[in-house]
This record gives sequence, C-alpha cells and structure tokens, in this order.
Amino acid sequence: MSSVLYDAQGPRAKRRNVVFTAVFLVVLAALLWWVFSTLNDKGQLEWFLWKPFFTSAEPWSTYIWPGLQNTLKAAALSVVIALPLGAVFGIARLSDHAWIRVPAGIVVEFFRAIPVLVLMIFGLALFAEYTNVSSDDRPLYAVVTGLVLYNASVLAEIVRAGILSLPKGQAEGAMAIGLRKNQVMRLILLPQAVTAMLPAIVSQLVVIVKDTALGGAVLTFPELLASANTMSGYYGANVIASLTVVSVLFIALNFALTSFASWLEARLRRSKRSTGAVLGAEDVEELNAAEVGGSHGTGAGGAT
Repeated sequence: MSSVLYDAQGPRAKRRNVVFTAVFLVVLAALLWWVFSTLNDKGQLEWFLWKPFFTSAEPWSTYIWPGLQNTLKAAALSVVIALPLGAVFGIARLSDHAWIRVPAGIVVEFFRAIPVLVLMIFGLALFAEYTNVSSDDRPLYAVVTGLVLYNASVLAEIVRAGILSLPKGQAEGAMAIGLRKNQVMRLILLPQAVTAMLPAIVSQLVVIVKDTALGGAVLTFPELLASANTMSGYYGANVIASLTVVSVLFIALNFALTSFASWLEARLRRSKRSTGAVLGAEDVEELNAAEVGGSHGTGAGGAT
C-alpha cells in the first residue's frame, strides 16, 4: 500500500530488507556472544559477584537505597526550581519590551552555552567561598545549582518554541474579543502549548535525572552511581555487577517518568478537545473583572 510519505516496497526491496535484517541480527548475536565470552573469561559472571544483590538486603539498604534517595532529591529539587524559572524566562523572551526581552535572552544563551559540569564546579566553589553551607551539604547544593541554571535555560527555549509553534490566529482571535496580552498568554497560549511541549520537557527531565551522576563523579555527591563505586569495592571488585544493577535502576526510573508523561499527554489532549463553544462578551467581561479584582466591564472590549 502506498503512502503520502513513501511508495510501497517492491519484491526486490522486500528481499533486500529481509537480507539486511538477517545480517543485522547475526552481527548483533555475534556482538552479544563476544561480550558474554569476554566477561566470562574475566570472571565477571561468577555467582559470588552477583550473589549479594539476590541473597542479601545489605547492598540495597546500605548503598543503593541511600544513593537513589540522593539522586531523587537532587533531581526533584532541580525540577521544581528549573520548570517555573524556565517558563518565566521563556515568556520573558517573547516580551514586546526590549528591556525585558534582551536581558532574558542574554541569561538564557549564557547558561545554555556552559557545560553543566562547569556550573556544578563553579557552584561548589561559590558555596565554599561565600556561604556558610556545611561541607556535607555543598555537593548537593552545587549539583542542584548547576542543574537548575543549565536546564532552566534549555526549558526556557522549549517554552518559547512551544508558544511560537501555535498559529498566530490563536492570539489574534483572543485579542479581538477583548483579552489583554497577559490573559492571552495565561488562558489561551500556555494551556495549548503545554501539550505540545510535554515530550520535550520530559526529555529534559530525564536529562536532569541522569546528570545527577556528574555530581557523584566529580563533586563526591553520594548519588546512585557513586554508590555503585563504593559498593563494588566492598563486595570483591564486582564492578560489572554493581554498574549493571545501577543501570537497570536508572532505566526503570526514566522509563517510569516517560510512561507517566505519555499518559499525562494523552489525558491532556483528550481534555482539551474543542467542544465548539464560543466565548461571548459576557465571558470576556467576567475574565477582565476577575483580572482587576472584581471590576465589571461594559462591553466586549472590557471598557469600564
């Protein structure tokens, strides 16, 4: 069957695709066998290296769970701060006023251009030099600072792109019935843009979760990956086993996040389907009245 995107495959193309698929599967099987054989020759598949994770709660309660808690804490704090901050800067970049738009653009472009690891190291030095934050808490503060500064700037661009992706008629129609610009942004543009932005936002949240590992690698922040290094030394240098367990936990965590986002996106799309209702003059007057704290307009334009 033909499509607007491509033509239906002919007999030769089908045979070629079957051959390519078979070659790929053979190469993949050979690669997996090579990895398995290499690990087995190095003794990394011995049962005593994997046994602690299946027969004892000690590695989970002593190393993995505390590391996972620190990872979730740093990621949650970063998300809670970066999301609204990114939304504010993204909207500010769309302002008609240059004194708002230009500084916001400079801030976003500046922090978006700096590697997040550099921001974390800078944050650690900043807290050590100019604050009274204890040495035990500085790594967490530094990790959150770096993640917030970098990801808020990225999220600002996501918000700006999501709003600009909407048809211009949305804003023009809202202004034509008397809504002010801040009402258009809050009531018309942002609610529609959220659904369009959600996949990109979730992808950035996954990046935040994974980037917490940079704090463990450089700033001695005791997150999940750092716990694997400590744990592997305690249980007979089972580096492969420890990293495998940690990798599975990261995959499960990020998969749960993306699955929730997919469910939320589908729910938002269903709830925002148009009902065909038309916003009348009375509705506009109510919106304007609520905006000014109870004053009532006399017409569609909201004149008082």
